[in-house]
Amino acid sequence: MRADKIYLVGFMGAGKTSLAREVGRRLDWKVEDVDERIEARERRSIADIFSQSGEAYFRAVERSVVQELLPLRHTVVATGGGTCVDPDSRALMKADGAVFWIDVPLAALVDRIPLDGSRPLAPSRIQLEYLFAQRREAYLQAHVRLDGARASIGDLADRILEWLDH
Repeated sequence: MRADKIYLVGFMGAGKTSLAREVGRRLDWKVEDVDERIEARERRSIADIFSQSGEAYFRAVERSVVQELLPLRHTVVATGGGTCVDPDSRALMKADGAVFWIDVPLAALVDRIPLDGSRPLAPSRIQLEYLFAQRREAYLQAHVRLDGARASIGDLADRILEWLDH
């Protein structure tokens, strides 16, 4: 597959935004963050969108943002943790570019994810574990799995660039 667009998927806290910035810098490509676009469009935080308008509304806005990004080329897109769970968004991304899953074990993510309400779908450890298990099937459909368990952002970027070169 020849790719001129990269989508990074994975659970919250996996490092999608940091990796997108690093890969974008190395390739001299544009970097887009789905959650940042949603917050800018809605003029409120993701947590506020969930609490005030609900998850269905959020997913519709998210799908719209993915559609807006389709014409862009030479772009690295950091998605939200649940973006690829939506079948329509997942299909759009898979048809438009190379989808890389940053696979980080839940045990490593727990320390990175605050259980303070800033992550609306992960208010507790039990709900976090449930959400992690639920989303795994969607992540498995990515074109490429990156083992993010002990890899640095630099190592993951190296792997993406190596994949693009082959």
